[in-house]
Amino acid sequence: MPECSFCKKQYEIPRGLTFVLPNGEILYFCSSKCRKNNKMGRIGKKVNWVRKSGKENFMSNKIK
Repeated sequence: MPECSFCKKQYEIPRGLTFVLPNGEILYFCSSKCRKNNKMGRIGKKVNWVRKSGKENFMSNKIK
């Protein structure tokens, strides 16, 4: 399963978008929201909705 280059979320193969840059770097995006935020030059760990989703994932893993 690929990991989103912006929000670091794992997603299934039929979803998302894969970009291959001219220098050979591969970028994976789980949604257009992540792709557009990356294009605007934002950093994933500084965006509020990414930090909140990371805390939710941490808490759900902690409960299990």
